Amino acid sequence: MDRFIKIYSQGKLSVVEIWVDKETGVNYLYRREGYSGGLTPLLGKDGKPVVTAV
Repeated sequence: MDRFIKIYSQGKLSVVEIWVDKETGVNYLYRREGYSGGLTPLLGKDGKPVVTAV
């Protein structure tokens, strides 16, 4: 079972993606460029994680 769903992707060499955790609905921002990358919860204006009903 895959826990995450990719809902957005932009770029080829410099990549930005948004992934949603199917269990919690929390959105994550993934950023990759070259050999480095990072993943962090996507936060709304109120500082709370963005949650999508899955």
